[in-house]
This record gives sequence, C-alpha cells and structure tokens, in this order.
Amino acid sequence: MAMLIQQPLVMECAGWDAYRLLDSGAGRKWEAFGPHTFIRPEPQAMWQPRFEEWPAAGEFIPGSDEDGGGRWHFTENLPDEGWPLAWDDVRFTAKPTPFRHLQFFPDMAPVWDWMRGQLGDMAEAETLNLFGYTGLGSLALSRHGKVTHVDASKKSVAQARENAHASGMTERPIRWLVDDAAKFTAREVRRERRYDGIILDPPKFGRGPDGEVWRLEEHLPGLIADCAKLLDGDSRFLFLTVYAVRMSSLAIAGLLAEALGALPGQIEHGDLAVREEGEGGRLLPTAIFARWSNPR
Repeated sequence: MAMLIQQPLVMECAGWDAYRLLDSGAGRKWEAFGPHTFIRPEPQAMWQPRFEEWPAAGEFIPGSDEDGGGRWHFTENLPDEGWPLAWDDVRFTAKPTPFRHLQFFPDMAPVWDWMRGQLGDMAEAETLNLFGYTGLGSLALSRHGKVTHVDASKKSVAQARENAHASGMTERPIRWLVDDAAKFTAREVRRERRYDGIILDPPKFGRGPDGEVWRLEEHLPGLIADCAKLLDGDSRFLFLTVYAVRMSSLAIAGLLAEALGALPGQIEHGDLAVREEGEGGRLLPTAIFARWSNPR
C-alpha cells in the first residue's frame, strides 16, 4: 500500500547553460534563455530585486485579468525561427510564445532527471506523457524505451517532432498524438493497457482538438483515477505538476493517495522551484507537484 509522505519537498532547478534565473522580485523574474534575456511576470516573487537594472531582449506585459493574456514588448530583434538550446542529450528550440512561455518549462529539468532515475537501467519501458507540450519530457524518457506523447495542440506536437529531429531522435519509438488527454486515457483503460511511468502537466483550463473543455478542479480527479488503472505493482512512477492555481500540494498528493493507494511504493509532494544564480540566490517557487514512485 503506497505510503503518503506528509512532509513537503522542493525539487530545485539550479539552471544550466540553456537557462539561468538571473534575478527576481516585485512580481517579475529576469531570465537568460541561452544568449537572450527576458523579463516575465511572476506573482510569487514578492521580495525586492537584487539588481537595479534588468537589460532584456523582451518583456511580457500581462493583461488586466489574472487568468492570463498579455503581450510581448521586444527591444531586440530575435530570430523568427527561434534559437537552439539543449538539456543533456535533448536538443530543442526556444522562442517567445503568446502564452509568455518560450516553448519549454525549465523548472521541469529536475523532473526529467528524476524520471530517468526511476526507470534506472530499463531499456524497454513504456511511458506516457499527457499534455506533453513540445516534447522535452518525452525525449528525455525515450532513452528507456517506448513513449506515447499526447497533446491537444497540433502546433505543440509539430514542435515536439522538430525537437526530436534536432536531437537526432526521430528513429526512437515515440508516438506523437494530437488528442484530448482525458479521452485518450479513458480509451487506454478500455484497451487494458499498462505503462511503466506516466507524467502529466494539465493546464488550469484548456480545450481539446475537438473543442473538449478541460477544467482542472473538475476533471483532474477522473483523469488521475484512469491513470491509476494504467499502472500496476511493476510500474515505476507517476508525476503530476500543477501550475497557476490556488491549491496546496497536499491536495493533489491526497488525490494520488486515493487513486494509487492500493499500489506499493510511496507518494510525495511539494514545490518545483528555480534558484537564482550567484551567491545567496533565492529559491523562486513555480509550481506544485505530487509524485508516486515504486523503487524496484
């Protein structure tokens, strides 16, 4: 029976060549994505910045409502096609998007490491990446075997394929699917499929390729219940991240405990966070997570 660990954890991204958190404060953060720096809103940076000036190629100006929206203001000309970056053996393209991101989430780097650690020396694992975005998690998992990558956005899946090409991983056994994550998972349950690991990064609100509406608080419990049916006592992990919601990691850990309680292993929860570079760099929380692991 999976044990729920009450004490929260912090999974820390310390930055690497492709990404650095230079400073944060006053509701914003100053970041380097390879050779270019940007300023983006960050409500959890409630302290004051360490530096007076933040020279940047662009700044994302948020809209008037708290649920999103806004626009980029650029002070430099950036390549229309984006620019290449890397994490370990994964190559990808960074580029500002209308959703304030740059086509990847750097705070997920310790998660990619953690998943690889759970799979260990497995070479024929089968893993599932729901809401897979531009595919960095799928490419990180692909060294361990077959990966099914699901996202409702054709544009995101196309970019994921391009990242696979840039990484020299086009021959790896990855299924790239444009599909509604909840509907796909329900079909997999009916097919009696199983996976060695599942990662999911659901949005607060979204729409599927056929207009399906996703609301996190309403639909996440059913999705997690279906994910649990795709795992068994020989599976290795499930990792859930949640961004931009007023919710404790204890809440989503409790959800995992309810759905996966019959399995062996343990359930942990906490914050994803990025550390500012330099001496005395602060930890900036970015998301909450809950994870089930079953060491073998």
